[in-house]
Amino acid sequence: MAAGPTTAEKSGTSKSKGSSERSPGARDRNRRFRLPAPRVLLVALGLVALVVGGVWALYGSTWFRVERVKTSGTRVLTPAEVEAVAAVPMGAPLVSVDTDGIEARLRQRLPRIGSIDVVRSWPHGIGLKVTERQPVLLIEKGRKFIEVDSTALRFATVDTAPRGVPLLVLDSAASPSLRRFGADRLLGEAVRVRGELPPEVARDTRVVRVTSYDSVTLELAGGRTVFWGSGEHGPVKARVLTALMKASPEAGHFDVSAPTAPASSGS
Repeated sequence: MAAGPTTAEKSGTSKSKGSSERSPGARDRNRRFRLPAPRVLLVALGLVALVVGGVWALYGSTWFRVERVKTSGTRVLTPAEVEAVAAVPMGAPLVSVDTDGIEARLRQRLPRIGSIDVVRSWPHGIGLKVTERQPVLLIEKGRKFIEVDSTALRFATVDTAPRGVPLLVLDSAASPSLRRFGADRLLGEAVRVRGELPPEVARDTRVVRVTSYDSVTLELAGGRTVFWGSGEHGPVKARVLTALMKASPEAGHFDVSAPTAPASSGS
């Protein structure tokens, strides 16, 4: 019967196994603590320098500072008025200018501005692109005129009535419509009617008279009148009125309040 391995042989076998099992881990640790290659270090240092240089150029240098403000799109307002309210910080880093704050300030203090776009014009400019509200109706108050835009917003009071803008007359003081709908609702209906008029009728309209919610009358140049009725079915009424005026060019009074049964009369 063959003798088994001696104690010394067992010990030697165990040591050799332990050495072979530990050697891969040791090699992994050696690789783990190996320094990066010089090329990798150079790339990393270059990226850090690029970021630091970019931040300095935008915020610390004089290369990208606000030196001028340009305003465009004004019609009634002047560029000087807009720029005074905008209060763009001259000499500040262009990237740090609070464009949202400038927009909010202009909208709040200059209600004539319908929209405003504040843009950075690199390397030294700020652009203020203004779109002003356009009046579609006027409300006379004393010797002044309140301008009303297409959203029924009263946005400005002027001394002189702009040319080509109809006067709104609310003859609804004793009307149940005023108590039911309120002056703002009736104003909205007048604006709605004004916006749906045929272009040639809109040009000739001098007065939009509102007696009640369903009684809107247009007073045109030359003494002609159009009874529009309510603001409902505006596009249909516009087409019917255009056809009616062509068919009866000498008529002085037109009624399209019921567009399925229009009428014209007078001369």
